[in-house]
Amino acid sequence: MIPWTLLDTAPVPGGAGELRLKRRGAEFSIMLGNNELMNSRLSGSEEALATLACAKIAGRAQPRALIGGLGMGFTLRAALGALGPQARITVAELVPAVVAWARGPMAEVFGDSLADPRLDIEVEDVGQTIRSGRGAYDAILLDVDNGPEGLTRDSNGGLYGEEGLRAARAALRPAGVLAVWSCAPDRAFSARLRKAGFRVEEAKARAHRGGGGARHVIWLATRVDSPLRPGADR
Repeated sequence: MIPWTLLDTAPVPGGAGELRLKRRGAEFSIMLGNNELMNSRLSGSEEALATLACAKIAGRAQPRALIGGLGMGFTLRAALGALGPQARITVAELVPAVVAWARGPMAEVFGDSLADPRLDIEVEDVGQTIRSGRGAYDAILLDVDNGPEGLTRDSNGGLYGEEGLRAARAALRPAGVLAVWSCAPDRAFSARLRKAGFRVEEAKARAHRGGGGARHVIWLATRVDSPLRPGADR
């Protein structure tokens, strides 16, 4: 068994701990304490987050998408593959070192995705990006922490509470889509999405690209600008 090698560490802004980038052969892992946030072998549900959301906005002439969290770039690369040449994709990444790792030790994982002319990377909290982008996006994709109830950083809860969901709805264009990745189901979150003015669908996706592994949850919440019929999204 090849041992893990620690490549780098980086503090999470706000005093929320320290990220560790590790490598074992061709495999990478990013950890926060004892919690593995992402692994380069497990890309299936992160890719599904992008492909499912982008399918909802297919046909828009110049779609604009916001991705919360760069991670290992699985969601980004899937979005670049799903959207056309006129698309614009912004990635908001809180930890500057994660962007540096993508351009440095994990460059082989990212390939040429970071050089795509459709991409802008902003080193800031995605919550701030959302609040400053009223009516700016056709899709917002959130793969932040482990989901609404799997938080490793308490301040991430602001994205998933009522105020954060109202801000996300305001940042979307009509019939825009808020897509949220989670490691587990959460009925209370589905209810909050509806209360905030979204039509809600839930999809399951496997951790492994070819199937297998843990079952993760992806919410596809479409901005509604007229009253829903009772039960219309159930």
